[in-house]
Amino acid sequence: MAQTTFSVRMDAEIKEQFDDFCGRVGMNASTAFNMFARAVLREKRLPFEVTVEADPFYGDSNIAHLRRGVAALNADKGVEHDIIEVSE
Repeated sequence: MAQTTFSVRMDAEIKEQFDDFCGRVGMNASTAFNMFARAVLREKRLPFEVTVEADPFYGDSNIAHLRRGVAALNADKGVEHDIIEVSE
């Protein structure tokens, strides 16, 4: 099978830690990436779970609160406030 080069950009500290890990388990980064690629192809999915922490801004209760505020503004029952800059 023909070989090719695959280039990845990453934070230098992450690369150093990754290289260190790979060395401790007896492989190099190239072998680790090949294992990852083969697992993706074999399983037809990422071989680990990818999640995003829920942003509370988009939570049901906050969206309901925002909608009530918009409805009040649209019914001319809202109060307009000036933006106040707060410094720490």
